[in-house]
This record gives sequence, C-alpha cells and structure tokens, in this order.
Amino acid sequence: MLGAVLAGGRARRFGEDKLLFRINGKPLILHTLEALKRAESIDEVVLVVSPNNAGRFESLGHRVIVDDLLVGPMSGVYTALHLGDAFVVAGDMPLLVPDFVDFLISEFRKSGRIACVPRWENGYLEPLHAVYSRSFVGILHELIKMGDYALNRAVREADPCYVPVESLPEEWRESFFNVNTREDLKKIRNLQ
Repeated sequence: MLGAVLAGGRARRFGEDKLLFRINGKPLILHTLEALKRAESIDEVVLVVSPNNAGRFESLGHRVIVDDLLVGPMSGVYTALHLGDAFVVAGDMPLLVPDFVDFLISEFRKSGRIACVPRWENGYLEPLHAVYSRSFVGILHELIKMGDYALNRAVREADPCYVPVESLPEEWRESFFNVNTREDLKKIRNLQ
C-alpha cells in the first residue's frame, strides 16, 4: 500500500509555508512522513506536490510526485492513485497514528469497496485521512472533466466503506488534527 502525503496547499492562514515550518528541529511535514512510515501496512511513502514547490520537498528523502492539475485536494488524490491503491493524508497532520492507518487499510481490504473513509456522526468526512483504490481514479476523472473538484462529493458517489469516528479509540482521533494557524502549533509543542 502506498502512503501519499499531500503537500500542494498554499497555507494562507498560516502566513508562510507551514509544511516546512520547523517543529522541534524538523519540518512539520517530516513529522507526518515519519509517522506514516511507521505504519506496518505502508510499503512506500510519496509526496504529492504542486509544480512550484516540488524543489523544496526533494531534500526530505521521499519520492516527489507532481500534481499538474492543481484543482485542490482532489487532484492530489487523483495524482497519487495513478501509482496504485493509497492511504492519503494531508501533510499538515503531524499527529498521525500509525495503528489507525493500519486499521483503516485493514477495513478497506475487508470491505472490498473503492474507498474507506472515517465519518463523524454529523456526516462530516475525513477524506484526507482515508484509503482509496486505484479504481477511484475513474470517478475523480469524470468529476474533474466536469469542473467539479469537491472531494467529499466524489467520496460519497463512490459508495465507500465508512468508519464511524465515534467508535474509534479516543487516542486515534488526534490523528485528524491539522495545523492551519500558528495558534495550532501550541497544541503540538511536545511532538517528537
């Protein structure tokens, strides 16, 4: 299973390239990459980046894949899935829990569905902490062709396996935390 870390955003709320902002001596995205590598089900980790930031991430020691479509997270997922089935995560999720990643991949494989996505009781999805089959590319391709770039809509159309977030161990839920502002950095001071 491929582990794909999306690193194409602009980080407007943060004020600078948050993925390269150093936390405890290393870039924020490196915390995400290292956690993903600790998941037993992940065979390879790649970074999906925009053309304008590819050079900045090449030094992190992972294969860099360029998303030329640039239509948000949907095209990042689309680009990653051309390499095969993938667990996809946003690069600004440094509290990723490797056991949770393995659990989602296991649920994905058992379900036989095109995707496996955590879903909150209120219906909110976590599409950037989910597992997708390579065959999900077909759905994404059609929506992109129509100019519809809503990843949540694509997921719902795919009739995925949903994992109820409320049924998960409390400590796994921190995996969804993402850094959007400098204020969020206070929540991850103890990150190793």
